[in-house]
Amino acid sequence: METISSTDSAATTRTADLGRAFRERPLSMIVATGFGTGLAPIAPGTAGSALGLAAAWLLARGISPSHMPSVVAAVGLLMSGLLVSLFGVPVVGRAAAALGRKDPGCIVLDEIAGQFLACGIVPLFGYPSPRVATAVWLASFLVFRLFDVWKPGPIRAWQDLPGGWGIMVDDVAAGLLAAGVTAGVAAVASARPA
Repeated sequence: METISSTDSAATTRTADLGRAFRERPLSMIVATGFGTGLAPIAPGTAGSALGLAAAWLLARGISPSHMPSVVAAVGLLMSGLLVSLFGVPVVGRAAAALGRKDPGCIVLDEIAGQFLACGIVPLFGYPSPRVATAVWLASFLVFRLFDVWKPGPIRAWQDLPGGWGIMVDDVAAGLLAAGVTAGVAAVASARPA
């Protein structure tokens, strides 16, 4: 007689919950999971942040194709992060309800929004080379991941807000904190020779 371990049982339950949630709320689940990036078996939040970084970089390059300063690209990224956050609140709330959990790890739309905010400051600076610009983009990613995991000050308590607000607001705050640190990194990097 074969026995099922508790780990196998939990994985089976999680898979069944995901299947049911995708059937009940397909659009909300697709968007809330970052078009599937949140289904990564390891570090789904990091995968969602990486998607946010790539999307932000593509948007900024589409607006301003050089590594020179662009207020328009910076405003575009910040507005995109805020719009994703605002429109994401009901989406992630419905997805979490369909999964029956408060803030499931597979929901990464909050990380995507936070990453947009974290790197929104990067286009405001001119960099001596594309290599330096790339380093600042990557720094925004690392700083955001740090604040998203750490959740300093009142950020952790904001997770207790009801529904989608609790999922989204803490990542928005982490993204804004990360933008502040990224501004410092960008100011130093833009002042250095290539």
